[in-house]
Amino acid sequence: MALSVSSPLPFAIKRREPEFIRPANPTPREVKKLSDIDDQEGLRFHFSVVMFYPSNPLMKEKDPVKVIKEALGKALVYYYPFAGRLIEGDNRKLKVECTGEGVLFIEADADTTLENLGDAILPMCPYLEELQYDVPGSGGILGSPLILIQVTRLRCGGFIFSLRANHTMCDAPGMIKFLNAICNMAQGLSRPSLLPIWQRELLNARNPPRITHMHYEYEEVISTKDTLLMAMDKNNLVHTSFFFGPKEIKALRNKLLTSLGDCTTFEVLVACVWRCRTIAFAVDPDEVVRLSCFINMRGKHGFGVPPGYYGNAFACPASITKAGMLCTNPLEYAIRLLKKAKMEMSIEYVKSVADLMVIKGRPSFTQPGNYFVSDLRRAGFEEIDFGWGKPVYGGGAKAIFNMSFCGQFKNSKGEEVNVIPICLPPSVMERFEHELNRMTEEVKPVGNIKSML
Repeated sequence: MALSVSSPLPFAIKRREPEFIRPANPTPREVKKLSDIDDQEGLRFHFSVVMFYPSNPLMKEKDPVKVIKEALGKALVYYYPFAGRLIEGDNRKLKVECTGEGVLFIEADADTTLENLGDAILPMCPYLEELQYDVPGSGGILGSPLILIQVTRLRCGGFIFSLRANHTMCDAPGMIKFLNAICNMAQGLSRPSLLPIWQRELLNARNPPRITHMHYEYEEVISTKDTLLMAMDKNNLVHTSFFFGPKEIKALRNKLLTSLGDCTTFEVLVACVWRCRTIAFAVDPDEVVRLSCFINMRGKHGFGVPPGYYGNAFACPASITKAGMLCTNPLEYAIRLLKKAKMEMSIEYVKSVADLMVIKGRPSFTQPGNYFVSDLRRAGFEEIDFGWGKPVYGGGAKAIFNMSFCGQFKNSKGEEVNVIPICLPPSVMERFEHELNRMTEEVKPVGNIKSML
């Protein structure tokens, strides 16, 4: 059920010198402001995704590096802000200077096969640093490349596509739109099937700005408790992925009361992980803990996000409770808190977030006692096809500090398995595993729950 990260690298990998891929045709030279949802202190970091592709006999004469590199240049004609660099304006307002400098691209070859990699293709991939080389000086927020891509050929004819992106420019669904544009070009289209839309002003603060909701996810907290949860050492963390197949999900659902009503698999899993994590940290019962889940605005009635919009389009209303209440109550208590927070999501809530950013100087997310989770199971990474077919795994590459994601893949039995990577101090990880194993033990059902997958 758990997979821990371990190295060293058991195969040789050779990389060519990094290069910049620029738009294939001339693009506008202009400065574009990011939205007030983009421009949050908490999004000033890079996120990573990785996709593993098996060989395809029909593509034997094609080189994935060449195909993707050419398609990337063509896609950047439409997504030209990605080829620029971020700058700050008044009050640290982020803007992208569309310079056409390009995105970083690395060509590599690995002396191994997809089969030999085994479970290492799943998060947290122990070889990510080699498959996504951190080019010195490329990881900044201002004045640095906004995207880094590495394509690594495998000895079997397959390849690995790895990408790192500046989160202020886009979220996971936004990145999917860009990747789909690359796929369109790789497969011979002259333009993306869905044209990109900038329009970041749609998610700007109102004039005058006004905070109309309580935003626990941005609440300024000064913890007086000297605990591991409140003061985690980022340099002393164990990275482990936890897998939830049909057996584990059934065991968790059997612990729930029928009176809880319908709940999704994501709600059940995340509530369980939050509860087990809090127990493992042995938090003071009176300490306040939070769970912040990223909720996508796209496709929801009334939000008005255009189909081609590729900026950040989410909010993360926080569930909040005292640790003692979370740890001593049954699982449905955590699920009810999560459901209540999700009900806060509305266009008014999002506008209130944008207004808060302007009024309070773009604060970061609350850090002490806050756990963040993103649902990437249907983001679309598993559908990205450059011409070789779909990846055997496509999605998030790793958890970071107090932030995890929920991904999905098919195991050898053809079953859909959910995966949640997590970072914890060593002693806490041991207690977390023990508590999670206890929670996922098979028990007789308390009541039936209808899944809303």
